[in-house]
Amino acid sequence: MDQMTPQRLTVLGHAQRLAIFRLLMRRYPDRLPAGEIGAALELKPSTLSAYLAALSEVGLIGQTRAGTSLRYGIEMETVRSLFDALLIDCCQGRPDICSPLAQPDPSGDSAMTRSAAGRKFNVLFICTGNSARSILAETILRDRAGDRFNAYSAGTKPSSELNPFAVQVLRDKGHDVTPLRAKTISEFQGEDAPPLDFVFTVCDLAANEECPPWPGQPISGHWGMADPVKATGTEAERALAFQQAYGALHRRIEAFAALPLTTLDRIALQSAVDDIGRN
Repeated sequence: MDQMTPQRLTVLGHAQRLAIFRLLMRRYPDRLPAGEIGAALELKPSTLSAYLAALSEVGLIGQTRAGTSLRYGIEMETVRSLFDALLIDCCQGRPDICSPLAQPDPSGDSAMTRSAAGRKFNVLFICTGNSARSILAETILRDRAGDRFNAYSAGTKPSSELNPFAVQVLRDKGHDVTPLRAKTISEFQGEDAPPLDFVFTVCDLAANEECPPWPGQPISGHWGMADPVKATGTEAERALAFQQAYGALHRRIEAFAALPLTTLDRIALQSAVDDIGRN
């Protein structure tokens, strides 16, 4: 066992340090400034600084400089080695306690091949209000690859109506906006909800929130981007922000739809999804 494993477990044994770790995992591959972490978790700067230092000291998170500020993010190789130590060394890879997702498939088939046999992949895009970015993403994927995907969107705190700029951009691009409505994520967590294969957060605030685990352990990713709803200026300048959001999501969804989903294993697929979120 890596000699750092006990120290890393000790660090994660503290509730608020664990909360920081979980937040940064949800936001991966993003790197966040300390102020944003503190605001999301309601931690005082002095307290947060001590917790970040403890997580950094054992290598679970790293920091990079962006201008005059430091940004913090998960060191995925270290995290992977920690869980390898737990599952393989400590627990001897026992199938009764290790996640089924960690076990090799003797048939050689990918998990995605089996889970999607005879049906389309179900993809859910999540934002806070479900009025703009997630609506754009849902519509783009449906029109771009609706023969292979069922596209959905929802909000953690959905708005009562869709943003008119987002709707107009979709109309201008030739999309059908008739089926669109603001929805809550609870619609996708009940017994009658569709089994999800992919869950993407497309705004940082939604990714900062803790959601219950999704049944079936879908592939998840964070594709955060600036909120066009917060754009200021003239009507033309605000409309431009929505055009830019549409373009960024279109590029990501094009890359996602081009992935060979039925031939990639889960690890490779998760890596590809994370890479798309960086661009």
